[in-house]
Amino acid sequence: MWEIFQKGGPIMYLILLCSIASFGVIIERLYNLNRAKIDTQKFMDSIINVIKRNKIVEGLEMCNNTPGPIAHIVKAGILKHDRSRPEIKEAVEEAASLEIPRFEKNLGVLATIAHITPLLGLLGTVTGMIRAFQVIQKNAISMVPVNPGDLAGGIWESLLATTAGLAVAIPTYVAYNYLVSQVETLVHDMEASATDLVNILTSRRDTYEV
Repeated sequence: MWEIFQKGGPIMYLILLCSIASFGVIIERLYNLNRAKIDTQKFMDSIINVIKRNKIVEGLEMCNNTPGPIAHIVKAGILKHDRSRPEIKEAVEEAASLEIPRFEKNLGVLATIAHITPLLGLLGTVTGMIRAFQVIQKNAISMVPVNPGDLAGGIWESLLATTAGLAVAIPTYVAYNYLVSQVETLVHDMEASATDLVNILTSRRDTYEV
């Protein structure tokens, strides 16, 4: 396997580095997204229930004991439970602005790898063809017939680099799209939870004022 890898030329090392980086980012993102997943509806139902019973401290404890960005955002809103609607909304939005980038982290790296590895493969193809033509030129100058075996190295380099580039780019792009969809789902849940929280805190305060 290593011998075949080496026949792909120096570009193969760059493609290998890209594959390692891609694998590392995918595993790290999947781990963090999995940790952030909770039963949003069940959590919000519990939060709304304790808020309606005016048990603010209990609501904060629930947020502290629940992992993920939704709990952090809800906690930020509950801490402002006695403030005006704009202040509560601002606190929630500020918390969300801190949470969202954490889950978009390194997704740009995956997108970059998915785009550049086919180009690296193409570069390997070009260098392999250059090598093959150099052999032809050298033999022509020496008046030596071209042996197909002499061209094998350049052809190997061309084919392997292209194959390796696509082999890294395709799964990376699939993983990137999957992770982006998961982040979008999480952001949607965060926005819905934030809206529900602001509404319930505002209605609760208005009720007490009446």
